[in-house]
Amino acid sequence: MIVIYVILVLALVIVSIYFYLRTNRTARTIDALPGPEAIPVLGNLLQIQMPPVKLFELFNEWGTKYYPVYRLWFSIIPVVFIQHPEDIEILLMSSKHINKKLGYEHLYSWLQSGLLTSSDKKWHQRRKLLTPAFHSNVLEKYMEITFEQSNKAVKDISSSGKETNVDLLPYCSKCTLNIICGKKRRLAMLDLLLLDEKKDLIDDAGINEEVSTFVFEGHDTTAVAMCFAILLLAENKEAQDKAREEVEEILKPKDGVISMPDLQKMKYLERCIKETMRLYPSIPMISRRVDEDLQLKNCLLPRGSNVFLRIFNVHRDPNFWSEPEKFDPDRFLTEKIKKRHPFSYIPFCAGFRNCIGQKFAVMEMKSLLARILYDFYLEPIDRLSDIQIQFDMVLRPSTPVHTKFIKIDRL
Repeated sequence: MIVIYVILVLALVIVSIYFYLRTNRTARTIDALPGPEAIPVLGNLLQIQMPPVKLFELFNEWGTKYYPVYRLWFSIIPVVFIQHPEDIEILLMSSKHINKKLGYEHLYSWLQSGLLTSSDKKWHQRRKLLTPAFHSNVLEKYMEITFEQSNKAVKDISSSGKETNVDLLPYCSKCTLNIICGKKRRLAMLDLLLLDEKKDLIDDAGINEEVSTFVFEGHDTTAVAMCFAILLLAENKEAQDKAREEVEEILKPKDGVISMPDLQKMKYLERCIKETMRLYPSIPMISRRVDEDLQLKNCLLPRGSNVFLRIFNVHRDPNFWSEPEKFDPDRFLTEKIKKRHPFSYIPFCAGFRNCIGQKFAVMEMKSLLARILYDFYLEPIDRLSDIQIQFDMVLRPSTPVHTKFIKIDRL
């Protein structure tokens, strides 16, 4: 009898909470938005119980069907999804809505509240402390480790013979991890943080948070971008040849030795990288918590809203990108960039919480790709049309992907 009584009380409490949350202003406002039909208590949870590959496809389908904004119910929590550049600009350019909540919980056990996951005053303080470590003059000083590891990366493959089938994600992960954990690069940040510790601006726990964040953000995301860049260049021979021609013109007189000024001259290679990150942004979706009402172009976000920004869908929106599935590096010629909405391309986020390490990430990819193109021809093995993408915080293929590296004999 007591068990039945307890069950009834719990059921009553759950139902009461459900009706309260479903009928408050935030819930009513969000529920008025278009979206798939939800059921009581569970919301849309049953519809998203599927393998990560299918879930990725489903979110893309909903993005198209309910464009430009829709809502889901994660049980009793309403969530808004936006993918229009004008809506995204309003949200990201607001200094009042910088906090992240939903979708980042699983990172706290490792990163605690470092720069990626912290909120409000702590985020502002940490951003101010870390910004000097990413100034251009500091990055240039510590690019030596990137060049060393780029050389090592091509030597590792060259030692395997004339032709090598490379499992891309482990290879790219090893390259980027060696760079990010290189002694000189690591000391650049540690020296800065230790100096701040002496000024009582950060403690040992804070240093651990930021070093862990730096390794996570600077390793996995860049490795995935490198993986997709190699796949795209292998499939698009014309772009590969053009990028190699540019690299050879710059590096041949120097026997393949790269310097910082060399990277700055590689304009076409940079466009290839940008187009890669348009088609396959390493972070396909980010979230924000709205702490007061915010009027977007296409909807009102009431106070307390959890909002997801679908970067993957923004980058393939046919309203802003002609032939959005096509690999075309010349989309990033200056005259074409000027004609597009600035928030139609946000691989490193934008606004107040843009990626602090984006310049370093691009330079790292340019260095690695330049050496690969200088030393190898790339031929496709696994094609992107056959590769499935899985739903995760970091975009990645669902299965191992390979490309053939063919050694270029240079006398």
